[in-house]
Amino acid sequence: MPVTRPLHRGRCFSLQSILLTSNGTLKDLLRGLGKHSHHKAPVKMLPTFVRATPDGTEKGDFLALDLGGTNFRVLHVRVEEEAQKVLKMDSQICAIPQEMMLGTGEQLFDHIATCLGDFLESQNLKGKTLPLGFTFSFPCEQLEIDKSILIRWTKGFNCSGVEGKDVVQLLKEAIHRRGDYDIGSVAMVNDTVGTMMSCGYRDQSCEIGMIIGTGTNACYMEEMKNVKRIEGEDGRMCINTEWGGFGDDGSLDDILTEFDVEVDKTSINPGVHIFEKMISGMYLGEIVRLVLVKITKDKLLFKGQISETLGTPGQFETKFISEIEDGLENAKKILTELGLDWDPVDACVVRLVCDTISSRSARLCAAALATLVNRIRNNRKLDHLKTTVGVDGTVYRKHPT
Repeated sequence: MPVTRPLHRGRCFSLQSILLTSNGTLKDLLRGLGKHSHHKAPVKMLPTFVRATPDGTEKGDFLALDLGGTNFRVLHVRVEEEAQKVLKMDSQICAIPQEMMLGTGEQLFDHIATCLGDFLESQNLKGKTLPLGFTFSFPCEQLEIDKSILIRWTKGFNCSGVEGKDVVQLLKEAIHRRGDYDIGSVAMVNDTVGTMMSCGYRDQSCEIGMIIGTGTNACYMEEMKNVKRIEGEDGRMCINTEWGGFGDDGSLDDILTEFDVEVDKTSINPGVHIFEKMISGMYLGEIVRLVLVKITKDKLLFKGQISETLGTPGQFETKFISEIEDGLENAKKILTELGLDWDPVDACVVRLVCDTISSRSARLCAAALATLVNRIRNNRKLDHLKTTVGVDGTVYRKHPT
């Protein structure tokens, strides 16, 4: 169909392109694992110091912080009755205003400490000192389980004074500034690791965690002998791939469309996390918007008339993609809200564009995921591997398929 021809030029739909993406991912994984090559590798392959997945017997009383997007969660988790694996959770969601995402690191961590304190107050936990699991879903160099240096911000964050600093220490300092509560030991993990571990509590065959939400990333269990940056040959270690950086060295240029190039150019971090910008919720809505603007200018949609809303960057939200793919009535409602003069054919075309973009995202993600599965299988010299992938993220949860 003519309206999707610019996307098909990206060649993301052939089996050959998917295999090339998978092979390219493997090359970057190996570079990231190398002792002397990881500094220049676009896929960072960061050691997490998590040496095993759960065995299902874990019990205890814990706090958790989950920061990885425009909202963060505070949780109180109780793991009881090991035979039945009962999890009890209380949680609270806190918003992070746009200005705080671009403000100072002290402002951000003070806000987190305030929300944590309010939650402890509501749960009558301020008098307790509980261990804390801190999920911080940005590229970090993990030095120990409780020491992690932020490499760079992604997903629309750009707080000053945090890159190059230990984020666990910044959190502790913010809590200390409050002075009305304390926390116990801290385990710092990426959201992919948290997803793998929580899935692994119920399914011990889970050895991969994947996020498809505001951003995208994955982790997996690698053989220690292949983790050249850490001493030791025995056992395994979970590796946070930071696969969103795949393509930062130009390896995906052949499948980038003009819309991908525009999204990257107008982002707050041009040239960084190219793979993530083709897949994740932070960017999918804008890709669709650019496609719709293009084909409207070509007189193929909306009688050639672009509404002010559609012409404004960021106004076509990624959630619209899921809603439109879920049914044409949703498409008609959203097009009306966008101030567009549409007819039934327009609604069908918009749905096709949304399906094309989300299908491309899914296939790229599947290619990278297949690389991790094959990596584990080859490491263990197996003909067949049975494993479970723990998956989370708003795009994954809310997409109708």
